Amino acid sequence: MDYATLPTPPTCVADFCLNPIGTATASIANEVAAVQCLMKASGLSYSMHSTGTTVEGPWESVTRLIGQAQTLVHRNGVVRIQTDMRIGTRTDKEEHFAEKVTKVESILTGRGHDAGGGDEAEEDTVKLQRPV
Repeated sequence: MDYATLPTPPTCVADFCLNPIGTATASIANEVAAVQCLMKASGLSYSMHSTGTTVEGPWESVTRLIGQAQTLVHRNGVVRIQTDMRIGTRTDKEEHFAEKVTKVESILTGRGHDAGGGDEAEEDTVKLQRPV
């Protein structure tokens, strides 16, 4: 096998979190805002959440965008960044991250729970985690 010509997957969903190290304060809101501007300018589908950002699209575009986010934070004065990243790919079907959330929300709605969760939803989670 010629590994040099092995292609990357065509598309992916990545969840990443840039962790600036050694900043003057514990807040990273300015860094997060700068990265979100970059995400918007990219034209890729993305969603910010409390502990990072999910982005989807062509493999090369997604991984390049995460690298650009790293560079952007460095250019804003952060000298050290540790990045956590998960990348998922599928070969059996095309699925978008928003569809995954919608599917789980519909399951919760079918059980009589609101999609935001609550005490009853937490009880169901505990039941699902117990060994069978």
